[in-house]
Amino acid sequence: MTPPLDFRTVFDSELAYVLRTLRRLGVAPSDTEDMAHEVFLAVHSQLHAYDRSRPLRPWLFGFAFRIASHYRRKARRETELPDAEDVLDPSDGPDVTLEKQRKRILVLKAIEPMELGRRAVFVMHELDGCTCEEIARTLEIPVGTVYSRLRLGREEFAATIRRLRAAQKVEEA
Repeated sequence: MTPPLDFRTVFDSELAYVLRTLRRLGVAPSDTEDMAHEVFLAVHSQLHAYDRSRPLRPWLFGFAFRIASHYRRKARRETELPDAEDVLDPSDGPDVTLEKQRKRILVLKAIEPMELGRRAVFVMHELDGCTCEEIARTLEIPVGTVYSRLRLGREEFAATIRRLRAAQKVEEA
């Protein structure tokens, strides 16, 4: 029998992932730390039940999804997307850093209008690299629903990116 996971190890290694995931699921930057605290409280209470044969990140995503879903229902307000607040890589030059930041902001703006269930599937698959089977298990939905939400999410993402880029070109002209 494998020993249980150490909470501190999980927290230290996955905090950045949880913060990023909450942000991608629509939690306002000013609230991500508080919501991450909620996620890790829930993780701490359920760590004994974690099946170590499954990947850790999809399991954590499930907690983040439920917390973000509750947050969004409770907030019921539109929030403006401010500049991305990710840690910058010091090895990148200023031009590379600026381009990465622009792309991050574009992705966040493109996924913002997505319905939360579709956004969760899109983020898990396209940004986190989870399989559709992992997503179905994590979100407790049929695999067919995952494929449908992923297809719709991709279409919506592509259309939104086209719209945002067209608007950007108009502003630059």
